[in-house]
Amino acid sequence: MAARAVDLCVVLLHEQPSIESVARVLRDHGETGDLDLSANDLTAMREAAARLREVLGAQTADEAAALLNRLLAGGAQTPRLTSHGGSTTWHLHVDSGDDAPWGEWFLASSAMALAVLLADHQRVPGGLCAARSCGRPFLDLGGGSPRRYCSARCATRERVAAHRSRSSPRVPT
Repeated sequence: MAARAVDLCVVLLHEQPSIESVARVLRDHGETGDLDLSANDLTAMREAAARLREVLGAQTADEAAALLNRLLAGGAQTPRLTSHGGSTTWHLHVDSGDDAPWGEWFLASSAMALAVLLADHQRVPGGLCAARSCGRPFLDLGGGSPRRYCSARCATRERVAAHRSRSSPRVPT
């Protein structure tokens, strides 16, 4: 669920989201059936994505936990198991019901997934790309040093730019 949350955040915040692009991410992460997304759903999901981006941009686990606690208090319901009428395997939901609005589902389930990751790893479960022209959210579940970039492409672009700025000739003033 956390990977789906971050992928949706990227589409909703860093592209011109369309119903088709959001539906593609949902289907890539296992959603089936008629998704029935509307323009209002996209608006609510963009608002949720902005709030989730704040969590991934938190500087400390304490800050991320406080943000997640606010999101969970404001939107999550009592956990329940569902199989969506037998169309899927049993899984956990924290939204108000199988017919909950997409924005509610996205915010509640993503906050829960990120909270579980924070509890498991005792650190912010991701970050925001440090590349000047990017800022995309990403998950960081590996050990060792925390990631700074969303992809190897952004990291390479930043290293090349830094190298060029160091090796460009200086003109005396």
